[in-house]
Amino acid sequence: QVQLVESGGGLVQPGGSLRLSCAAAGIVFRNYIMGWYRQAPGKQRESVATITTGGSLDYADSVKGRFTISRDNAKNTVYLQMNSLKPEDTAVYYCNANYFSLGVNYWGQGTQVTVSS
Repeated sequence: QVQLVESGGGLVQPGGSLRLSCAAAGIVFRNYIMGWYRQAPGKQRESVATITTGGSLDYADSVKGRFTISRDNAKNTVYLQMNSLKPEDTAVYYCNANYFSLGVNYWGQGTQVTVSS
């Protein structure tokens, strides 16, 4: 059974930092492109950051320079370090595992991030 379990969300003031973690089970983690997505109320889910099996990174323009995605294949975990948080970063953040060539895509349950004073 595939599981992606996110943690690390919470309430933070503007300008603050949070680190999200996503622990994967039931997949050969190193073979998957891992990503973080987010969905704010009334908005579509959007890609925040992705990291390929080879370590190539991609970020949404809105988070470049503030967020950093990383992965630890030994721990089957992907991270999202979020700095200089803004109220517009408020959303539910979802972890994604994608095996493109097989058409396989898994999602975590999401973790709430709220940026507010």
